[in-house]
Amino acid sequence: MEYEQCTTVSRGSSQQLDYEILFPGCVLRWQFASEGADIGFGVFVKAKKGEKKKAAQMEEVVLSQRYNTHLVPEDGSLTCERPGVYVLRFDNTYSMFQAKRISFTVEVLLPERLQSPQRNGSSKNTTVQAEGNSQS
Repeated sequence: MEYEQCTTVSRGSSQQLDYEILFPGCVLRWQFASEGADIGFGVFVKAKKGEKKKAAQMEEVVLSQRYNTHLVPEDGSLTCERPGVYVLRFDNTYSMFQAKRISFTVEVLLPERLQSPQRNGSSKNTTVQAEGNSQS
């Protein structure tokens, strides 16, 4: 699998990636793998882009848990019921000694009603970049 981005999550910390969802029904889709050990992962939602919030201050929409993505890559998706800033959080707060290198791809797919048809009859998907910030 080839991933579009990678990041290192320091020992005892987490990395948050913000994705602004403008329309209800958008699908947030992710794939990721870690090198050497497991990583925690969850999805949260907050009201405003750019505001710094810890996981406990946001609404959790995909339960945070640890994944053995050093053995098997993880993929998943979420249909976003409402507009907002959806936060993908890679959690390494439990690891006191080891930083984790994460390779990942994230896409935001527009609802079918907002996609423009192409000549071959397929729909066009939109991919957005994440803004990342590190918080414990």
